[in-house]
Amino acid sequence: MHPCYAESLSEFGTPRELLRCKGWVLERPIPGLTDRDAMCCYPLFVCQDWYQLHSDLETLEIELVSLALVTDPFGEYDRDYLNRCFEHVVPFKEHFVVDLNQQTDNHVSEHHRRYIRKSLQHVTVELCEEPIDFIDEWAALYQELILRHGIKGITAFSKESFAKQLSVPGLVMFRAVSDDKTLGMLLWYVHGDVAYYHLGSTSPRGLELHASFALFSFALKYFADNGLRWLELGAGAGIGGDGTDGLTRFKRGWSTGTRTAYFCGRIFDPERYAQIVKAKGMTTTDYFPAYRKGEFA
Repeated sequence: MHPCYAESLSEFGTPRELLRCKGWVLERPIPGLTDRDAMCCYPLFVCQDWYQLHSDLETLEIELVSLALVTDPFGEYDRDYLNRCFEHVVPFKEHFVVDLNQQTDNHVSEHHRRYIRKSLQHVTVELCEEPIDFIDEWAALYQELILRHGIKGITAFSKESFAKQLSVPGLVMFRAVSDDKTLGMLLWYVHGDVAYYHLGSTSPRGLELHASFALFSFALKYFADNGLRWLELGAGAGIGGDGTDGLTRFKRGWSTGTRTAYFCGRIFDPERYAQIVKAKGMTTTDYFPAYRKGEFA
């Protein structure tokens, strides 16, 4: 919800505050046209007052063709209200969550506990008191992740983007170290009694020493000790998977359950929307907005 975070994504759209609900969206030109649409800031739409969202949407009708967003699983809304605000409302992903009131031995898998023990034989984890001081180390680690997985688009954050993200109030950074070398780092955002997992990366040596297990174990204890109630770990990789990908297995091994994030789409100008879809030569698709199908492929 902080303007600094919206500004960190300005390479992909013009940040616009929704003045009543106090959330942010990114306005974008539709390629090849003078029309504009909007999407939420990656990865979730969050706001202070969900029940003012419909009023903000009414102010966008004369300016934008459409809006697409993914809801915060901890947002204070219900499905009926989303249906009031949007024509398209569908369950998008199940996000893994951790209820910090539960004992970790009751929900952290035996597999994860075993790798925590292995990692802690070689790795120590610490809180980075001033995250911005570690931007060079973090940017280098994340660049390794980009190259390792071929990351492109909005999640291939630049160092300039990270400089803004690390300055957002509520950002918490942890660092895994061995022999005075940084092996891995995690970024979280704390809002209210929820800590949202944002990003993480480990070096090749960190992968060998299973540093991610030490990092997440440290994070669970840190946030529980600081009085938080929930961790939001996000979802697995891709859309419509079978739940067997490594990221899904990793997050499930920490979690106590899931919460649903909804994909929501609204067409402000149906006539113009149909014209653009036709002009782009799009066939029938479930993608929204249809004229942007393939943009994140």
